[in-house]
Amino acid sequence: MNALRHVDLTKVFLVDIETVPCEDCHSKLSTERQALWDKFCGKRHQREITEGKTTSELFGNAGLYAEFGKIVCISVGYFRMLPDETLEFRVKSFADDDECVVLKGFANLLDRHKPFGDMRSRFPGASPDGYFLCAHNGREFDYAYLGRRMVICGISLPPMLDIAGYKPWDLPHLLDTMDMWKFGDNKGYTSLALLAGAFNIPSPKDDIDGSQVGEVYWKEKNLARIVTYCQKDVETTARVLLHLSGQRELWSTVELIHMPWPDVKMQVA
Repeated sequence: MNALRHVDLTKVFLVDIETVPCEDCHSKLSTERQALWDKFCGKRHQREITEGKTTSELFGNAGLYAEFGKIVCISVGYFRMLPDETLEFRVKSFADDDECVVLKGFANLLDRHKPFGDMRSRFPGASPDGYFLCAHNGREFDYAYLGRRMVICGISLPPMLDIAGYKPWDLPHLLDTMDMWKFGDNKGYTSLALLAGAFNIPSPKDDIDGSQVGEVYWKEKNLARIVTYCQKDVETTARVLLHLSGQRELWSTVELIHMPWPDVKMQVA
């Protein structure tokens, strides 16, 4: 794929985030926040409201919106070439009940890496030897959600995510496997599981899917299960990226390593 001709796999951070509603139920919100959610639903979920659903019932969707959700897990994967020319893929997760701890860990990682940009780039700090982020539907969801929640937490935006006000073509360091799969067709959404299936890649949704993350977090209180799910999405996104770049055969030679969380810092050569 021509769009990936300039991309060095060892300079790509594959990313996935898992988000949940900021509280376990609508009634836990303050009176002011309940009113804001109700007004928000009146515009964003007008059809569901018309069909008889209450704003309380719709609060299960709150994790989709940075104003009413929070990030409980960020998983990051990257390829590394070893001295014996073996390709390694490491996956590390930042996960905690305290969202600001999660975001600070991820921001600290990104702060150490310049964003990619060619000599004509208008993006501050961009460099031809810089790094990329890659997520499935990242340009529509992950990147903006991460930036917004960092601002809410009072965390300085790392250069790779300080993207407000820029046009998509100013941000070549932000890769999106779903966007690449569109081939200019903007009529629909292609899920990661569907694209993986088209490429004969095992589905990452063999335990839970995104619609169940809030329940697993608030009711089961099983963050470890969410981390496992998030890491599977990162691995699948990596395989999709290889497929799109014409290098799908590399995965069979890759050594896959899961790094412990949350007490092991991520090191990038």
